[in-house]
Amino acid sequence: MLIIAKPAYKSTNNSNILKRASFISACLSCALASPAFAFQPLITDDTGTQGTGGNQLEFSYNHDRERSAGETTRTTTVPGVYTRGLTDTLDVFVSANHTRVRTNDPANNVSGGGNPSFGAKWRFYENEASKLSFGVKPEITLPVSTSKEIQGFGAGKTSYGLTFILTKEVSFGAVHANFFAGRDRFRESSKITNTDLADTTTTRASIAPTWDVTDKWKLALDVGSESAKADNVRTRTDFAEIGVIFAPNEDLEFALGIIRSIDDQQPKTGVTSATLGVTWRFK
Repeated sequence: MLIIAKPAYKSTNNSNILKRASFISACLSCALASPAFAFQPLITDDTGTQGTGGNQLEFSYNHDRERSAGETTRTTTVPGVYTRGLTDTLDVFVSANHTRVRTNDPANNVSGGGNPSFGAKWRFYENEASKLSFGVKPEITLPVSTSKEIQGFGAGKTSYGLTFILTKEVSFGAVHANFFAGRDRFRESSKITNTDLADTTTTRASIAPTWDVTDKWKLALDVGSESAKADNVRTRTDFAEIGVIFAPNEDLEFALGIIRSIDDQQPKTGVTSATLGVTWRFK
């Protein structure tokens, strides 16, 4: 699960428009949150691939509770990702998600599908002696319709991102680190609210150590910071997650994570998230 900072908006002084813009912003932050999974339940990805002919299915149930200026937004997202191993070091994937948003104002409650996406992950360097590997993960996010963009389900133009990945095996388990850069592109529709969605450039850095408690159980910590810039407005969001992974066998994993994030805006927006996930690998 990924956290995407809120896009910025160009708006008028009308209070209803500002309220609607805030609502759309909250929806977009959730609808764009999981275009493709990382190492469940973490925000940070690893360099692992499926191998030639390997397949992987990932599903999760994510629930976010966002509070800002006395307003509460509850969002449920159910994303799924299919991954196929083309070679031992190269995967391709496709993903889709469904989002449901509930706010203090029932008139703003919405439900629907967000941006689908596709991409690849390539582990381009691996040193067996040092247990160090590097990878890259390019991704293309497909647009949603104008009506869905206005409702807050995603970006109305094709968007993109690239993640640089490091994995280092250590005595207690492994350490993963990511650097992500991407751009979300909008149609800037103003048909309903006179509020334009500004294209958003996002960068994110994170690190996640994992501990091998037993051969079936792992514990994880994930911390990082994200910066989003749109229409000359920059928002920084810091996040931290604790997670647990249970693998009854090498082909099946169950994951649980609790995430807390907060931005630097006034008023601040804090989000508490819970994610439950399952990963199945097969030939």
